[in-house]
Amino acid sequence: MFLNRWFTLPNLFSEFRIVAAPFLLLLAWHGLSYWFLALLALALLSDAIDGYLARRMGETSELGAQLDTWGDLTIFLIVPLAIWWLWPNILIREAPYILVALSAYLLPMLVGFIKFKQLPSYHTWAAKTAVVMMSISIFTLLLFDYPWLFRVFALVQILVAIEEIAITLTLRQLRNNVFSYWHARHLTNNEINQ
Repeated sequence: MFLNRWFTLPNLFSEFRIVAAPFLLLLAWHGLSYWFLALLALALLSDAIDGYLARRMGETSELGAQLDTWGDLTIFLIVPLAIWWLWPNILIREAPYILVALSAYLLPMLVGFIKFKQLPSYHTWAAKTAVVMMSISIFTLLLFDYPWLFRVFALVQILVAIEEIAITLTLRQLRNNVFSYWHARHLTNNEINQ
């Protein structure tokens, strides 16, 4: 039974991102940029699929939400290092925006960890939208050296971070899959009224 929870189809997609991370680094280290981009595309696609499958198959779980968060965190942390190895000029030029995006991604996690002693897995609508747009913008940046989409969506991450920090400060206990600040307020109000 314990292993069955780890090996559900949605969880396998999240676990794929974690397992793909060292291979992404290996491809980047060896300068295999097109293979890196292909594997990164699969990893990002797995992020789009895992939550959908979990809801569709009725297999949403605390473990699944945590695996999704760990998969996202793993990919988000290794991509800048891989870009440094494969496209150092782009990394240097876009460093301020990369730092903004990384900070905006990590700060809500840090605030959540400080408050709840655990990484939050809110999966807000804003965060889901930002991930899709950030993914597209990374590919336009790396394939076509078109930086404007990336810069815009790096700044959009700040708004996502503000909402996630507000959710953390609003919730009385950690919850997964809190889709917006409004949902967090609703959950907290229901707890207070009970």
